[in-house]
Amino acid sequence: MSASPPSRIDLRLAEARAALGPRVRPGELAAVLAEGALVVDTRPADQRAADGPLPGAVVIDRNVLEWRLDPTCPHRIPEAVPGRRVVIVCNEGYSSSLAAAELRRLGVDATDLEGGFQAWRAAVRDR
Repeated sequence: MSASPPSRIDLRLAEARAALGPRVRPGELAAVLAEGALVVDTRPADQRAADGPLPGAVVIDRNVLEWRLDPTCPHRIPEAVPGRRVVIVCNEGYSSSLAAAELRRLGVDATDLEGGFQAWRAAVRDR
């Protein structure tokens, strides 16, 4: 029995991650934040309410992410400045990869957090 081919979204995810270069590992997040990166939590409100906030992160809903982080957009947040590294965080590290790849297409120095909030929480808990 042969394995079925990967889905289109799996292929797109692999393509997005390849474009990101090195992603931030959960244990590196505090250092990246201390170095001046803008960490953006895109988890929906119900996930943030259930699991808690991500310390130091700015919350931006996924549906307006590009508008808030494009330094050339009049609707950007003040923290979105050219050249500032941006780390996108979702719940498990999937949608954040796609979002970071799209931000890179807009000229933003973006990447994401491997494994998302859940991996970060596990890493902090295991210290």
